Amino acid sequence: MEQLQLGNITVDVIQKDIKNIYLRVYPPTGRVRISEPFRMDVESIRVFAISKLSWIRKQQAKLKKQEREAPREFLNKESHYFNGKRYLLKIIQHNAAPRVNLQHSTIELYVRPKTSKEKMKAILDEWYRGHLKATLHRLIAKWEKKMNIQVNEFGIKKMRTKWGTCNRKAKQIWLNLDLAKKPSECLEYIIVHEMVHLLERTHNDRFVSLMTEFMPKWRFYKDCL
Repeated sequence: MEQLQLGNITVDVIQKDIKNIYLRVYPPTGRVRISEPFRMDVESIRVFAISKLSWIRKQQAKLKKQEREAPREFLNKESHYFNGKRYLLKIIQHNAAPRVNLQHSTIELYVRPKTSKEKMKAILDEWYRGHLKATLHRLIAKWEKKMNIQVNEFGIKKMRTKWGTCNRKAKQIWLNLDLAKKPSECLEYIIVHEMVHLLERTHNDRFVSLMTEFMPKWRFYKDCL
C-alpha cells in the first residue's frame, strides 16, 4: 500500500484488478482510501485526489459531527441495543454457565462472580451472533427467491469500516456483527445490498436501479446506518 500526502490529508492508495477508480472516506476517523486499477500511474492518482479534496473535507467534517457510541463498560443499567431498541443491562452473578435473557426493557447477563469486562463482552457478542445468524438464514432465503439468485455461504464477523462484503466468485457474503444492534429494516437493506452485488459488481446505474427495484426505500435505510 502506498500513501499520498495532500496537505494535512493522508490518502491510502491500493492497487487492485479493477476497471475504475474508487474513493472512500471511512468512519470513524475520516480515513481516506483510493482503490485504483494497476494501469494508473501515481501522478494521475494525485491529480484525481486533488480534484476531490473539497468532497473529502466535507465527508470528514460530517464524520466529526456524528455522535459515536461510547465504549461499553458492562455496568448495571448501561445502555445496550438489540434490533434497534435500547435496553438496560442487568448483570446477575451466579455459579453456573453464562447466559443471556432478553426481557421487556433489560438484557439480563448471567455470569460467574469476578467475570472480566472482556469476557462479558464476548458472552454478549456470542448471543448477538446467534440471533443474527438465525435472522440471516430467514432473510437470505426470502431474497434468494425474490432476486432469483443463490448465496452459497454467509458469515458474520466484526468489521471496523463496513456493514457487509461480498465475494461474487464464491457467492459468499459477510455481515457485520453490529447489525444485530440495528433495526431489522437496516439489516435487510445490507443483505439486499450485498446480494445485488452478485448481479452487479460496482455501484453503477444498474446497481442503483436494481436496489430501487427490490427495495424502494433503500436510501432511507442507508442514511439510518
